[in-house]
Amino acid sequence: MIQNAANNRSQPPKGVRLQKFISECGVASRRKAEELIIKGRVLVNGKPAALGDRVNPKTDKVSINGKRLIADKNYVYIMLHKPRGYVTTLQDEMGRKCVAELVSSLGVRVYPVGRLDRESEGLLIMTNDGAFANALMHPSAHVPKTYRVTVRPQVTDEQITALCGGVMIDGRITAPAEVHLLEKQQEGRAVLEIILYEGRNRQIRKMCEELGLEVARLKRTAVGQVKLGMLKRGDFRSLNEKELRSLQTIAKAKGALEE
Repeated sequence: MIQNAANNRSQPPKGVRLQKFISECGVASRRKAEELIIKGRVLVNGKPAALGDRVNPKTDKVSINGKRLIADKNYVYIMLHKPRGYVTTLQDEMGRKCVAELVSSLGVRVYPVGRLDRESEGLLIMTNDGAFANALMHPSAHVPKTYRVTVRPQVTDEQITALCGGVMIDGRITAPAEVHLLEKQQEGRAVLEIILYEGRNRQIRKMCEELGLEVARLKRTAVGQVKLGMLKRGDFRSLNEKELRSLQTIAKAKGALEE
């Protein structure tokens, strides 16, 4: 028995992780899928699933709340101009406006690639391709994200240097960023362009707060080579071939990190 167990340990695990399969079905992000599994709302072949379970999408029957999941291969990739006042979730227990409302006319369930906080606006990529989304959100992807940030009071050269080099937030130094002063406005405001290569919760706001700056407005203008352009607030459009290919290049490089 011991020998057989050792042999089994030496063999690579079969199937894909359950939470990965759920995300690829366009139902929820991988993290949300883990929450559904923990709550006992996921069944595999009629039995309650557990974290760590792996499934064969071709033979195993996976269901959530009694509804069977089928991997959706008709993938959709869009960009949304998220307005302020919307949360980057598909539904909200507090009754706040969600980005899902803005893309309901698609007729396809898509979910956000990353987040923008409620008071931020700008470019948000959305898709039902879970593998693509997870690869882009993986910490090792280092996808550059560009923001136009209005701060007050006027920013100093020392503060810009600190933003570039890294700021201690939540017990960790932020990764180096690119920061450019775009303009100095009246009433003691300044407009910065900040390019981040990591995606921590409310990162720019927390970095600025640590340096005594208040963020008056924050707008994401680009993700990688994909730019928001003239897309109006609340509108969305499909990514064109060039835009999608630029992001898929990253996704393909990172998609094999987790099976």
